[in-house]
Amino acid sequence: MALQAAALLPSALSVHKEGKSNASLKDTVFFGASLSDHLKFDSNPTARTKMEFSQGKLSIGPIRAQTAVTTPSMNQAAQEGKKTLRKGNVLITGASSGLGLATAKALAETGKWHVIMGCRNFLKAEKAAKAVGIAKENYTVMHLDLASLDSVRQFVDNFRRSGKPLDVVVCNAAVYLPTAKEPTFTAEGFELSVGTNHLGHFLLSRLLLDDLKQSDYPSRRLIIVGSITGNTNTLAGNVPPKANLGDLRGLAGGLNGINSSSMIDGGEFDGAKAYKDSKVCNMLTMQEFHRRYHEETGIAFASLYPGCIATTGLFREHIPLFRLLFPPFQKYITKGYVSEEEAGKRLAQVRRTSKNNKYKFTNTVNHDMCTQ
Repeated sequence: MALQAAALLPSALSVHKEGKSNASLKDTVFFGASLSDHLKFDSNPTARTKMEFSQGKLSIGPIRAQTAVTTPSMNQAAQEGKKTLRKGNVLITGASSGLGLATAKALAETGKWHVIMGCRNFLKAEKAAKAVGIAKENYTVMHLDLASLDSVRQFVDNFRRSGKPLDVVVCNAAVYLPTAKEPTFTAEGFELSVGTNHLGHFLLSRLLLDDLKQSDYPSRRLIIVGSITGNTNTLAGNVPPKANLGDLRGLAGGLNGINSSSMIDGGEFDGAKAYKDSKVCNMLTMQEFHRRYHEETGIAFASLYPGCIATTGLFREHIPLFRLLFPPFQKYITKGYVSEEEAGKRLAQVRRTSKNNKYKFTNTVNHDMCTQ
């Protein structure tokens, strides 16, 4: 699954042992195979976790994913959190525009949430928050570039130094490069779409899990925005190129286009497929987080598809004709169109309520995402 798959990447993805994080990948089971049989770990506590592949072949079977969300169980910390009168603190990545900004606005307007806007461009985020009328006391802009794992770690360090508790994380930021002919890469050399959308969010989520555990808020959540295009059980998911993680040979090789392919499945680069593959990884990550951590912590893990925001800036790299025809097609033919404002309200609703609702289950996946 995507959570275990991330463990196959070089030590750039290792979780620092300093600070509050005590994460370990040593005992990770990768699609039924123990990684300890295939990786060597440096136990030096002052160094990052180092991983080396053994000469043996790692046998990977098919994935069958069922991403769903249940109402979080109430542990002692959660019950005590009912007594808190403070505002909740919610981190939203990519909150300077589109769905992220609409969600930030919807939550801030309730007066019950302080929004941490994790964004690459500090000034753009400040201007955006002011333009949509978010009161200054209801948000904080912090620098976060998901295309740099060092930036992710620095963000976590900076947030912890602020002394604020963390109650909810919304992983919204995404890169979509459907017309790209050649891959571009993150600071660490991973293909940009998967490196930003999946690996950056994976590391951020894994590091901040300890902070969520320590929250006294009654309903703590980690939410990631999925996509119907990554679900081949749907019409949209069957539009070529279809998402397929294959045997993960590209991921295992580092997605750098040098030692291996820049695509997860080891195939030729395709910008649209890279995005869809990253969304599959996002959804599988939430499933695996739920399996590993929900019962123990009471934290709810959700993957959400809020509807087709056909006018979003995410499509800015697409061809002009697509940008012209896609919105009316979604409005009048598929009826799947939603505005950024409505999608933001849906995402905010998933955050606010402790009850299951229809938006939580719009991105359920149930199919083989890997080949033998």
